[in-house]
Amino acid sequence: MPYTDITADMVKALCPVRPENGHKGTFGTVLIAAGSRNMPGAQVLAASSALRSGVGKVKVFAPSDSMDSTRINCPCAVMSPWGDTVASTLRLYNEVSAGVSACAIGPGLDEEDDRSKALLGYMIETAPLLVIDAGALNIISRDRERYLGLVRQRPDKGLQPAVLTPHPGEFRRLCGRNKDQSVSEFVSENNCIVVYKDHYTGIYDVPGGADVTYRNITGNNGMAKGGSGDVLTGLIAGLLAQGMKPVDAAVAGVYIHALAGEITSGEYGRRAMLPTDMVDFLSEAFFEAGWELE
Repeated sequence: MPYTDITADMVKALCPVRPENGHKGTFGTVLIAAGSRNMPGAQVLAASSALRSGVGKVKVFAPSDSMDSTRINCPCAVMSPWGDTVASTLRLYNEVSAGVSACAIGPGLDEEDDRSKALLGYMIETAPLLVIDAGALNIISRDRERYLGLVRQRPDKGLQPAVLTPHPGEFRRLCGRNKDQSVSEFVSENNCIVVYKDHYTGIYDVPGGADVTYRNITGNNGMAKGGSGDVLTGLIAGLLAQGMKPVDAAVAGVYIHALAGEITSGEYGRRAMLPTDMVDFLSEAFFEAGWELE
């Protein structure tokens, strides 16, 4: 399939408007459902990236035993713990998600937790704008008929297509027995957008049945470390909350994420750079992308 390479001019033109008289309500609210006792850092990375995106407010909705790291490292985020049961978790989600502009679910989730499974299904059915990553993708792969059916129905319910962000292994699991299915076929079948995270990351969109595929050719292998995807998830969710269309948020998020990776490698080198460093260099990436005034 032919690709459209993402360019600096393309991304600069996608910059969301940021009025001088704006307030935190102007720039949207992100809710991130993420983390678990054994992977609390994932929610920190996603929340930190979302906070750097320019969004007005970030809410972290996560198991209570994963929250300490977020409290320490993300003091600007609003933290809300899950309930002890599925029913109480869904009730609390309804309270916390009121007024939220965009959601993300997946980084660091405990895939065996019934609360994770129930919350994922409910968010697919109700979240106006949604990014699905990591543990949430693996939950989908174990019950493809149920969850992909919900993903497929989102446009029919008046919801924007979900943005799924798998790496190659996660995508193979999403395909199940149909291992030869292409990304474009998967996207067309499931009415979604896929950010296929590989050496050259592709963004697959199927508006009206016509394949549109974007390819990002920036970045470097220093980004190939656990946690980089969590940074991307938070960034895309933050851009969605600021009013960007899902495919535009995916294109811009991937490009700016890669720019941050290039800047980080220039500072620390590809071998030693960390995803946490990339969060810190998002500000420079926005300048380089033309999204900030010098």
